[in-house]
Amino acid sequence: MEYTKVSCFPEPDSETNREILTALLGELGFESFSETEDAVEAFIPSSAYREELLQDESLVNNPLFKVQFQTEIIPDQNWNEVWEKNYFQPLLVENRCLIRAPFHKDTPRAEYEIVIDPRMAFGTGNHETTYLMISAILQQDLQGKQVLDMGCGTGILGILASMRGADMVKAIDIDEWSYNNTLENAEINNITNIDVAQGDASLLGKLKFDVIYANIQRNILLQDLPVYASVMCKDAEIIMSGFYREDLPAISAKAEEVGLKPAGYEERNNWVAARFIR
Repeated sequence: MEYTKVSCFPEPDSETNREILTALLGELGFESFSETEDAVEAFIPSSAYREELLQDESLVNNPLFKVQFQTEIIPDQNWNEVWEKNYFQPLLVENRCLIRAPFHKDTPRAEYEIVIDPRMAFGTGNHETTYLMISAILQQDLQGKQVLDMGCGTGILGILASMRGADMVKAIDIDEWSYNNTLENAEINNITNIDVAQGDASLLGKLKFDVIYANIQRNILLQDLPVYASVMCKDAEIIMSGFYREDLPAISAKAEEVGLKPAGYEERNNWVAARFIR
């Protein structure tokens, strides 16, 4: 798949402004991000890119910063090599779960080891939201549970849920690369109980789940929360991430509107993972 890279130069350039800029671009459909010394780099499939995206009101008239853009077409390529050279480093979460790529050697031993062939899909564990979700899974009893990994990215959350004893995992992502990458990563990790599908929440139908993981950007969560609630068994729980601490009131209000009860949240560098019970 061909991607468009947009290099974004905020002025003034600060960590806070970069975080806000990344969140805004995520809401506009950009899928993956990296940072350089002077720019935030945002990636989106070229088929989904339109110049008008960069003219969105939230970017053009943002009261906190001005931003300039440079665009570049990134042809289909060996994403393993790209990530190995630039982005994906081995990660040990809570001293229990090691996430690494096939090319990583001499890594520490851990209770759980997940090998991720990252390609262009989001979710290697190095982002705060994925780290928070992994930490939450490590604290759960998933024996015999029916689990949904919504917006699965690399499939890392569903893979760990399976390793932790889940009976069945449904993994869904709208992106074709994420769909294929999840299938590939499940095979690499010898996981056989993940059912992967490409699409959105409309695929859920009348399925029922004991646990739902949804690491997706804020607007999609707000839009699809009623669907998530409708497929949760009695006493089921949902853990959501992909949004900032200041977004939590809106997420909580919508969750309670559809009959879910708040059950706490964890925060990491202003990103949040929030838990709710049916």
